[in-house]
Amino acid sequence: MPIVRPALIATTTHEWIGGENIPETGGFILVLNHVSHVDPLTAAHIVYDHGRLPRYLAKSGLFKNKALGFFLRAAGQIPVERLSKNAAGAFDAAVAAVRQGECVVVYPEGTLTRDPDGWPMTGKSGAARIALETGCPVIPVGQWGAQEILPRYSKKPDLFPRKLITMKVGAPVDLSDLVTQQRTPAVIQQATDRIMAAITHLVEEVRGEKAPAERFDMKKHGVQQIGNPNKTRKDDS
Repeated sequence: MPIVRPALIATTTHEWIGGENIPETGGFILVLNHVSHVDPLTAAHIVYDHGRLPRYLAKSGLFKNKALGFFLRAAGQIPVERLSKNAAGAFDAAVAAVRQGECVVVYPEGTLTRDPDGWPMTGKSGAARIALETGCPVIPVGQWGAQEILPRYSKKPDLFPRKLITMKVGAPVDLSDLVTQQRTPAVIQQATDRIMAAITHLVEEVRGEKAPAERFDMKKHGVQQIGNPNKTRKDDS
């Protein structure tokens, strides 16, 4: 992050709102909406600015590049084989990281939003399952602006003029009544829905607009769950 932060400062302006909700110590999950391939960098920026170092659940394809894979592992990032039984290993690693007092960043949508207007979609269960397993705080963030730097599935960033990145950090999502319950699919779904509702509310506040009444569901719309929906490549997120 000390290397990336100067580049972000040179190419973006930012507005951090509610940063006091990021815990100063202890393990927690930071959950965000996903609008661009660069927003993990901007998310790291806000976490770093508030005195924490982020760990990410990163798609396993990034680790196939030897140089990048070495850097990611050295930085403590956690590879995820999406839509695979091996994803359980990432869950175990994330739970261990939280229990060791680390900040684990999770994008509950699991991929870049497919919503036509960039709103948060329905969520995957990973963040909820980690939270219910550990009882850790779940800190929601609504963010907007990273898509102006690099639109979804674009290869060429638009760096100038500098783009405004706005992130609003909310209070922890209340899952206290669910932590002690048996982790049935219904309980996990309820936790996931609460997480996505919190994120969506924050995105509404950041954008000054109202989200659709029903979140975009890739399965209902017949959209492939990973990769660029306009291509057949399997290694895009």
